Amino acid sequence: MEKRLLLDSQREKEDKNDDKIFYSQPRFVHHLDNAFRSRLTKLYKEKIPSESIVLDLMSSWVSHLPEDVIYKKVIGHGMNKEELKKNKRLDSFWVQDLNKNQKIPLDNCSVDVVLMVAAWQYLQEPERISAELNRIIRGNGQLIVSFSNRAFWSKAPRIWVEGNYIQHINYIKAVLVAQGWRNPEHIAEKTSSNNLLGFWGGEGDPFYSVMVTK
Repeated sequence: MEKRLLLDSQREKEDKNDDKIFYSQPRFVHHLDNAFRSRLTKLYKEKIPSESIVLDLMSSWVSHLPEDVIYKKVIGHGMNKEELKKNKRLDSFWVQDLNKNQKIPLDNCSVDVVLMVAAWQYLQEPERISAELNRIIRGNGQLIVSFSNRAFWSKAPRIWVEGNYIQHINYIKAVLVAQGWRNPEHIAEKTSSNNLLGFWGGEGDPFYSVMVTK
């Protein structure tokens, strides 16, 4: 049984309409800039062994995995079938609203690494999802939760909307540790824009990542 940490009021979001309406149309765009995506791919290359079975939870049409690494299997999950179908890194995928149903349809200890990118900020039941991920991941497996300062704010719960990046990091860690995850660590970095602004010192999307092991 998961350990509940959030108040009901912290789970509320501005847009209370069914999420499947919001995500019904595919969005074939990058929601994070090139500087963030490059840093994310570098992290994945450092952290994920090539023999891993990877779950890209709350994915889209891209997974940001390094192109020169072939993993044992990459499983995708998301809210839009057309986006997932276009994601060439996925060997299989399924569609599910995790705010309505937190039961993940994978076997116990069947995954090595779980990835979440710009995703945690939409969870209304993060404790249950954290407990489910702990169930499906193998011993010493990794969970990598990465995000920036962007979101569909009307779809983000109040705890995320009202927090800053330090509070976001601490919130994610607290939920994960409460569900039995170990060795929490994080990255909080500025990035440099890869366009002309970057040449003159312009900043890209900030990069934040929380990493834990089972």
